[in-house]
Amino acid sequence: MCEYISNLDFEGFREAGIYEALHHAVKNGMLEFVIEVIKVCPHVMNCKDDRSKILFMSSIVNRQEKMFSLLYGCEASRAAFFSLVDGNGDTMLHLAAKLSPPSQLARISGAALQMQRELQWYKEVESIMNLALKDVSNKNKQTSRELFTHEHKDLLVKGEQWMKQAATSCTVVGALIITIMFNAAFNVPGGNIQQTGYPVFKDKKSFTVFIVADAISFFSSSTSVLMFLGILTSRYAEEDFLKSLPTKLILGLSTLFLSIAAMMVTFCTALIIMLNGRLEIIIPVVLLASIPVTFFMLLQFPLLVEIFVSTYGPGIFNKKMKRCELHEVNSRNRAKACHYVMISVDGKSRNLFESSIASRHEKVFSLFYGAGASKAEFVTS
Repeated sequence: MCEYISNLDFEGFREAGIYEALHHAVKNGMLEFVIEVIKVCPHVMNCKDDRSKILFMSSIVNRQEKMFSLLYGCEASRAAFFSLVDGNGDTMLHLAAKLSPPSQLARISGAALQMQRELQWYKEVESIMNLALKDVSNKNKQTSRELFTHEHKDLLVKGEQWMKQAATSCTVVGALIITIMFNAAFNVPGGNIQQTGYPVFKDKKSFTVFIVADAISFFSSSTSVLMFLGILTSRYAEEDFLKSLPTKLILGLSTLFLSIAAMMVTFCTALIIMLNGRLEIIIPVVLLASIPVTFFMLLQFPLLVEIFVSTYGPGIFNKKMKRCELHEVNSRNRAKACHYVMISVDGKSRNLFESSIASRHEKVFSLFYGAGASKAEFVTS
């Protein structure tokens, strides 16, 4: 197929529907297909659809991050590349400011993380745009930032509601743990010695574990509640969803998980102290105590990992692919450009090779004859 495509001219590409197929491939993230076509025909990177969008623009509209990185990496003339606009007068930053397709948003759990992903796309495209083009208005007299605010106003509200619901639920749990742990610190197993007021089992190692676990649970749950209160009292600006709110949620969930685990340790050590080594009772109780921690991990830990990776991970854009994935394509592109220069003609319909003969420049003659990819084309022209 690639061999067939390489022999087509401009009209042949149109008639064969290659351009439409490429835009469809970009829309659906068919990376391998696009790579193979670009390798044989680098010029198709600038092919446009019915809305005057090139492939790079389509990758932004359809939120295909791998395709975005690929096309960015193999584009030779980025200055002209990023100054292009589509049929509506939208720059690439305007396209990044529009709401993602529903199919792409559905891949991300939670409206807050969806808002974060939209901001990441906008910031990524903004970072590669020319500064002079960032405040350009489209045909609707909207800058890219104004368009982003307009397109994402509903998602912003949903993200705020999602964050508040999560924070409210976790705040209740954290406050309950604070109450329990505070009470446990002053009502220790075995009670206190009346004469001195010291705990009866203060010299036992298990009692030390009890006190340390109680303190860890108390302070971590207090930190968790403070983080969730910070979420509830946030101003919920667009930029807050990029780093601020996810960071607070990460800290809140992490410390809440730690407080639950420490609370279970406190409970188990209290039983060990009171039952004085009766393993037939202690072991089943410890196993039962691990159930809440396990359930919390199964329910909340995947979300915690997703938020952490989305906020502090390597990112969805492959920087390495941008630099070197299609080095071969760039080489082919440059080679083809050089070939076009060598066979270009002057006002007398003579190419550079023929001009070197007419001008009797033996060095230029030798250079072009040695560099000619197709000597037959030179000789017969």
